[in-house]
Amino acid sequence: MMTRFLGIAMIAASLAIAAPALAQNMSGSGPVATACQQDIEKLCAGKEHGQGAVRACLETNKGSVSAACANALDSTGAGRRP
Repeated sequence: MMTRFLGIAMIAASLAIAAPALAQNMSGSGPVATACQQDIEKLCAGKEHGQGAVRACLETNKGSVSAACANALDSTGAGRRP
């Protein structure tokens, strides 16, 4: 019984720690979403958020995005998160 309680407590603590990061990613308020908002509306409207489709669209259209958006794309992502 005590082992089950400890397991549940550990899961709850992990979720409490991870929740802010998950919420930021799900809400689209990270550096790319902030810097690329207008580019997303113009170039990637209709792409589903949260599955990488928007970032892939922005990367594909990188030559057409704003300088701030290109910088956000270059400075974030796999292995480059601050």
